[in-house]
Amino acid sequence: MKRLIAPALAATAFLFAGCAPMFTQSPGQGLSPVNAVSDGDDAHLILFGHDVVSYFTDGRHAMGSAAHKSVYKGVTFRFASAEHKTLFDADPGKYVPQFGGYCANGIVYGIPWGGDADTWKIIDGKLYIFGGAGSRDAFLLDEKGNVALAQKYWKEEVEGSNAFWQRSKRLVFRVPHYKSGKELADAVARAKGGK
Repeated sequence: MKRLIAPALAATAFLFAGCAPMFTQSPGQGLSPVNAVSDGDDAHLILFGHDVVSYFTDGRHAMGSAAHKSVYKGVTFRFASAEHKTLFDADPGKYVPQFGGYCANGIVYGIPWGGDADTWKIIDGKLYIFGGAGSRDAFLLDEKGNVALAQKYWKEEVEGSNAFWQRSKRLVFRVPHYKSGKELADAVARAKGGK
């Protein structure tokens, strides 16, 4: 009997450990799913607390402060200054990152995953976050085509879904145009003049 209890407890702990992001990233009030964490009183803190306004006003990423925050559609946004909070509150839609702050290149494949606040680009006045320089470079190989694909998969599959289940589905059932990380890295290297 003892042999069965330990594995059962381990499996239960593993299952519940995975539940926190399932709920944290799915506030269900219009901005779901989102690249969010729980931090103190902020159950759905986007981009680990980075200030989304700073990309537009300062041309860089910056950490926000719990002293300057707004809740928009169930998601908490932190800002580096009271001025940034005021700008956001006047027009939140201008500053909210595309695709819930997930890696835009992942959304091209229907996969809401990753998203590093320090790897980003503003395209046509919208903020796109990427999972790293390699993801950004791969996305920019066909910026227009990838924006269109990401918007398609966001609207048709990801928006309003549970990120965990959507990610799991698309890691098993790949989109027709799927490329592995290696294939994308090779394409980026070729575009930069490598072999």
